[in-house]
Amino acid sequence: MDCNSQTGWHVEENLNVFTVLGFEGAFNLPIWVGQRRQYFRKYGLQVGLEYVKGSVDMIDRMTAGSAHVALTSVDNVLAYRRGQGETADGSAPDLVAFMGGDHGFLSLMAKPEVTSVPQLRGKTLSVDALTTGFAFVLREILVANQIAMTDVKFEAAGGTGNRYRALVAGKHDGTLVRTPFERLAERQGLNVLLRVKSLFPDYLGTVGAVMHSWASRNQDRLIRFILAYREALNWIFDASNKEALVEILRAEFVELTDDDARAVLGDLVDPICGLISDMSISDAGLEQVSRIRDAHAPVSTNRSCQDCIDRQYLRTAQNSTRWAR
Repeated sequence: MDCNSQTGWHVEENLNVFTVLGFEGAFNLPIWVGQRRQYFRKYGLQVGLEYVKGSVDMIDRMTAGSAHVALTSVDNVLAYRRGQGETADGSAPDLVAFMGGDHGFLSLMAKPEVTSVPQLRGKTLSVDALTTGFAFVLREILVANQIAMTDVKFEAAGGTGNRYRALVAGKHDGTLVRTPFERLAERQGLNVLLRVKSLFPDYLGTVGAVMHSWASRNQDRLIRFILAYREALNWIFDASNKEALVEILRAEFVELTDDDARAVLGDLVDPICGLISDMSISDAGLEQVSRIRDAHAPVSTNRSCQDCIDRQYLRTAQNSTRWAR
């Protein structure tokens, strides 16, 4: 990789723009930090984060080539690699996960009159899509509480922000949300019935995903994104930056109180269940997601989940002298 004196990297002008697709949530903090502190620009990238309507929209845009990286659940990667997705053909065989992001930050929320999971029997529950994302985590929770799938109604409502707003509006009785929407929902009088980490502590949530064909042609560009993201993570996990991070969270979620923003930050930097500081994709977390998918998918493939992962780009970044900075 060639260097120049200004950025430390040689980047052709037409390779500067880097589009990342994601969902609403505080787990995007590394992107916001990378933008504000110009870590991406340092590595020659102009990174833009665009929210998608849901996982189907995300896959459609990735396969169309209108974005470079998706920050999405690893379950989506498994689903579309196995032909179990919800787009027209349900398949994106070129999609792979290249870095770990977080452990999900999932909470099961419900309307004020619902105070326990068993009370969801007979209710309408919203999911992003019916057979991808975190839909099967919700099914697993229901099974653990002896609630049959025929005892509830599922409705596809799109990404976390959409589901939160629909729940607040009374359109559904319960849903899984991701931080900070559980705290915002509580302020609206809704109830947290369960935090998923209490059931699935190893669960792997967000990963960075890319089309393998694009990554193989743009390895240098992808590695620079990884290194910039790593610098943002290092800054986030530096306790001396706590107040600045709280300000960023409050700027992105104006409804958050100062105390809530501090609590959300605490979740994000939790060493066990928070953002994945070394960006690794753990086999234990991957296997847990795969097991839940195999238990609830209409047709179980029993395929290895390892073919959905490509760690070569992360390894190359980790071997760079810039990784430890």
